[in-house]
Amino acid sequence: MPDLLAHTLLAYTIATVLSWRIGWLSRSHVTVVMAGAFIPDLAKVELLIPSQQVESLFGVPFDWFGLHTTGGVLCSVLIGVLLVSEAERRRVFGLLALGASSHLVADALLLKPSGLSYPILWPMMRVYPPTPGLYLSTDVWPAVTLGVLAFGVGIANRWIVGERRDATD
Repeated sequence: MPDLLAHTLLAYTIATVLSWRIGWLSRSHVTVVMAGAFIPDLAKVELLIPSQQVESLFGVPFDWFGLHTTGGVLCSVLIGVLLVSEAERRRVFGLLALGASSHLVADALLLKPSGLSYPILWPMMRVYPPTPGLYLSTDVWPAVTLGVLAFGVGIANRWIVGERRDATD
């Protein structure tokens, strides 16, 4: 995806559509899914603190890119789960994982010169799966397309939620 906005719009769309079928999935839960979509981009802290600086500070091999893989996402999601009450932990785990997974899958579809994606399943497997190469990271059209889709889902959601309110009154 070209930017974090596109990942957020994708997560919003997925979570909102799921909320139509899953009764407990409220607007605040949709926000948790959107927050989950931010998790893989925590690796961009590299722009502020280079991996080499952390490596020299602690004396062990280190790379921020690990946060942009399944293993790094799982660790980050588990940390996020600790920030909520025990009653909500299972749901928040699933919701954060859903948002982060949508981000990882969308990034796996990027066009790469090698034809291979990044090791998305690291540390479980160090496999570079082939990528279909649907778009470049610099393309604007995915964000525009997802913006239009999210807008349509938001309008439909108001109609569906309004219909539910009318039925309960």
